Amino acid sequence: MKRAQPTTKKETKRKITRRKKDDRLSVPLYSQKGEVIKSISLPKEIFGQKPNPPLLSQVVRAYLSRKKPPTASTKTRAEVAGGGRKPWRQKGTGRARAGSIRSPIWRGGGVVFGPKPIGKELTLPKKLRQKALAVALSGKYTEKAVTVVDKLEFSQPKTKKAQEFLKKMPIEQEKPVLLVLEERKPTTVKSFRNIEKVEVSRALDLNSLDVLKFAGLIFTQEALEKLKERFGGSDGQSD
Repeated sequence: MKRAQPTTKKETKRKITRRKKDDRLSVPLYSQKGEVIKSISLPKEIFGQKPNPPLLSQVVRAYLSRKKPPTASTKTRAEVAGGGRKPWRQKGTGRARAGSIRSPIWRGGGVVFGPKPIGKELTLPKKLRQKALAVALSGKYTEKAVTVVDKLEFSQPKTKKAQEFLKKMPIEQEKPVLLVLEERKPTTVKSFRNIEKVEVSRALDLNSLDVLKFAGLIFTQEALEKLKERFGGSDGQSD
């Protein structure tokens, strides 16, 4: 049997470089007109995470607990005003015993087991929230639901131009889409606000619940840079 030839340092470097190239997460970069400009690579720290349903479930519960706390509230017999005096004496009247007019069986009395505002907010550490966001974004990348645009500018608010832009993008038109910008420009926000199933958000405000709610994500290139800074400056390179 022939012995396998030992690999040189150059060959080892080539193999490592090939692996790195294969591991890169690339997406096409579109212009506002819908033309492909080039291919850019996305950071694995944000878009290359493994699925983690328990983590996403935990984070979503925490976000939903802050959405709108229950406000319905009733008073118990201890909270209803009055009723300090015994209505009538204990015996000799021929009527049932009564200790207070605020008893739950009396009209105007307290409520038994009525609704009360819980006011319980779940809190999560920053690293856990950030990890959940990366897992959610990675899931969208796996589903090929991430689109990147070089820039998105409107000289004046025009819903028609916004609709034309969406038609040129490789997204499913009937499903909800989240547009992620570097900042909320008034002309851009007003152009998209009348379009059904389309919402606008900033990269710094993005959370895992927003990502999971929408079928497609459209990032501007500057918003993607802001997202990288938020995750500690993960860098993606152009091809």
